[in-house]
Amino acid sequence: MGHRLLAATTAALVGVAIAAASSAAAQLPVVYNGLLGYAQASPTASPPGANNWACKPSAAHPRPVILVHGTFVDMSNDWQALSPLLYDSGYCVFALDYGSSGGSGQLGIYATGDIAQSAEQLASFVTRVLGATGARKVDLVGHSQGGMMPRYYLKFLGGAAKVHALVGLSPSNHGTTVDGLFTLASFVPGATAFFGICTACEEQAAGSAFLAKLNAGGDTVSGVRYTVIQTANDTVVTPYTSAFLSGRSVTNILLQSQCTLDQGDHLSMPYDHIADRDVLNALDPAHQLSAACTPVLPILGG
Repeated sequence: MGHRLLAATTAALVGVAIAAASSAAAQLPVVYNGLLGYAQASPTASPPGANNWACKPSAAHPRPVILVHGTFVDMSNDWQALSPLLYDSGYCVFALDYGSSGGSGQLGIYATGDIAQSAEQLASFVTRVLGATGARKVDLVGHSQGGMMPRYYLKFLGGAAKVHALVGLSPSNHGTTVDGLFTLASFVPGATAFFGICTACEEQAAGSAFLAKLNAGGDTVSGVRYTVIQTANDTVVTPYTSAFLSGRSVTNILLQSQCTLDQGDHLSMPYDHIADRDVLNALDPAHQLSAACTPVLPILGG
């Protein structure tokens, strides 16, 4: 009896050790480095941890998270930090490429097409994610145009019934200046060549007919929780305050109000450990955690 008990106990401990080792092995590296992140050269490749269509949401995190990239970039190079971070935190993570126009997608330059059409692509992707996961709603996390474009989906394409929360990293909610768009393009090889066919660039200019339609009658729709995370050093969405939303169920966060050492800019936002912690807190407000106030650099992040 004693030998059998010892054997059973040993087997149980070995099982626990194997399970712990497997759990540890499942953790993905989180790349808080914008230079490495944006250097990804496989635009149609899913970011680490994303697009496992067999993933089923847990009770702790019942809503899948969909990552929506910004103008001129793609799902791979925008989400090398946040996708694995969400995966490691127990979320079902999904990401898409959208808005290819004039062959831009062949060069990994996305989100240049008509924003309303991009919102339709997002709508189809959300439907696919809900069907695969069995979830009732999703949460959306977007960077730049990716934080603004979903608002068209929410307001005009029935998305409010399928989305619980929208979190925007430096979203172009109220547009930007022409200088801001050229600043963004200057960082992306080949992007300036697509300016002549970048409908999304024209539509993101402050005062555009698209933005007038989007923001008419208020910034938000009922039933959706909004979080905007912005940096005062944004030279793409200018002025930086144009990212912020007004209305019910809105939380606007300025990174420098949390940590003066955070000197990140528009490009570093997805690779900013403080901004990414804000994303986690926005998705799971019942379990708030503070990020360490350590230096974050423009473009590079940290």
